[in-house]
Amino acid sequence: MIAIIDYDAGNLKSVEKALIKVGAEPVVTRDADLILQADKVILPGVGAFGEAMEKLNSFGLVDTIYKVVEKGTPLLGICLGLQLLFEYSEEKEGCKGLSILKGGVKRIPDAPGLKVPHMGWNSLTVKENAKLFQNLPADPYVYFVHSYYLQAEDPEVVAATAEYGVTVHASVEKDNVFACQFHPEKSGEIGLTILKNFVEL
Repeated sequence: MIAIIDYDAGNLKSVEKALIKVGAEPVVTRDADLILQADKVILPGVGAFGEAMEKLNSFGLVDTIYKVVEKGTPLLGICLGLQLLFEYSEEKEGCKGLSILKGGVKRIPDAPGLKVPHMGWNSLTVKENAKLFQNLPADPYVYFVHSYYLQAEDPEVVAATAEYGVTVHASVEKDNVFACQFHPEKSGEIGLTILKNFVEL
């Protein structure tokens, strides 16, 4: 069973549908016991960093997420879910993230001809042996919607990057913690393969 953490953060239905397509059994829940029993856990999310942290706290889910990581259960953050795993975001000054991984989230700088938010398809440069990206073509195309990008402190955790005015840390992997800035559930066959790779870890 795969628990999709429900904290009123948007893309739950599309993530659930994509997981069913790859043969998984997802459950959308904020029940701590159910989340801790799951074989895998997904932290989805679209929206604002500060509001998302408030909701995770108000539903008592922060401690649950820490327990998931401590247990060694594979955890996948998607979009805002990736950003929340880090220490801070420029989107909300003074608001601490989950700090499971070191680094922060910065606004994509304005540049001529560059639209912010970054919405659309971009190719990835993938690190060799990155677990989420097995059985994929080189430079896979995936779908992004974001105005803020991750700068991970430790380059070793960065599994894939994309170029959009800056180098975006588009995916990270460390031990049992995985995350994507892009939306695998909206990235066609490539995205389904990424989700399947996570399900089969």
